[in-house]
Amino acid sequence: MSNDYAPIWGTVYDTTLSFCEGHGTISLASNCQPRIEPEAVFGMKSMPVPDASLDDLFNAIEWVAPGFEIVQSHLPDWKFKASDSVADGGLHAHLLVGRRVPMGTIATCASEFNDLLAATPVSLMKSDQIIDKGCGANVLGSPLRALHQFLAELRQCPGAPDIVQGDVITTGTWTDAWPVKPGECWTGAFGMPLSQLEVEFR
Repeated sequence: MSNDYAPIWGTVYDTTLSFCEGHGTISLASNCQPRIEPEAVFGMKSMPVPDASLDDLFNAIEWVAPGFEIVQSHLPDWKFKASDSVADGGLHAHLLVGRRVPMGTIATCASEFNDLLAATPVSLMKSDQIIDKGCGANVLGSPLRALHQFLAELRQCPGAPDIVQGDVITTGTWTDAWPVKPGECWTGAFGMPLSQLEVEFR
C-alpha cells in the first residue's frame, strides 16, 4: 500500500497470502479493526536488473491479478503517524489474490501496460451496494509506477531483501480502505484486463 507521495511496505507471509479464481473466504478472527482495499497484485518471474527502467520491470513480471488486501491497525480509530504504520507491519493482515493473467496476454511493452492499468476502473461493493469507486491511476499514477518506485526505495535500504523470482507484491489501494466484519460479502468489480473478485468474511 502507499500514501499520497511514496510507498510504504510490509511483509506478506505464507500464512497471510491466499489465492482464488474469483471467490475467496477470509477469517477476521485475529485481525484488529480490519479494512478492505482493492489492489493490483504482481507475481515476479525474475529479479529486476539494477537501475531497472519501467520496461525492465515489465519484463520481470510474470502475471498481474486483482487483489484484496485486508489491512489492520492496532492504534485506536485508525489514527496514527506514518512511522506508526511502518512499526505496525505496513498495516498488513491478509492478501487475497484473484485470477492471475499472464503479462504477455495483456501488453507488449511497459508504456502500453502502464496506461492500460492506470485507466482500469474498480467498483467496490458490499453485497449489491456500491461503496466506493477508483482506478489504477490512484496508486502513484499507476500500479506499475508504484512498483517501480517501491523497487528504487527498497534498494536504498541497507540490508533489505531484494525482489526475487516468485515474489508476490501488492501495490496499493485504488479506493479508500473500508471497515469490514464477519458475515459480510464484498466484491471488487475490476475492469479489463483484471477480473471480478469476491470475498466472504468469517
